[in-house]
Amino acid sequence: QVQLVESGGGLVQPGGSLRLSCTVSGRPISRYATGWFRQAPGKEREAVAQINWSGGSTNYRDSVKGRFTISRDDAKNTMFLQMNSLKPDDTAVYFCALGEGSGWPYWGQGTQVTVSS
Repeated sequence: QVQLVESGGGLVQPGGSLRLSCTVSGRPISRYATGWFRQAPGKEREAVAQINWSGGSTNYRDSVKGRFTISRDDAKNTMFLQMNSLKPDDTAVYFCALGEGSGWPYWGQGTQVTVSS
């Protein structure tokens, strides 16, 4: 059974930082692409950042480039999303996922990030 558990969300003021973690059990993340997605109220889920399976390539949505950094620790089977210079538009539920082929079959339950003064 594959389980992804996010942590690190919360309430932060604009300009602040948060670090999200996603601990995976049941699959070695080194064999998968790893990614972070988010969904704001009333909006569709959108991709935020991904690392390919080898760890050699990363992709970010334009609105977070230069502010967010995705990383992973294969030894701890954990992925991270460092979020700096947070804006109110970053408010959403953030999900981690494992990617395989053209899809993302495994998902965490989500963690709320709220950016507000």
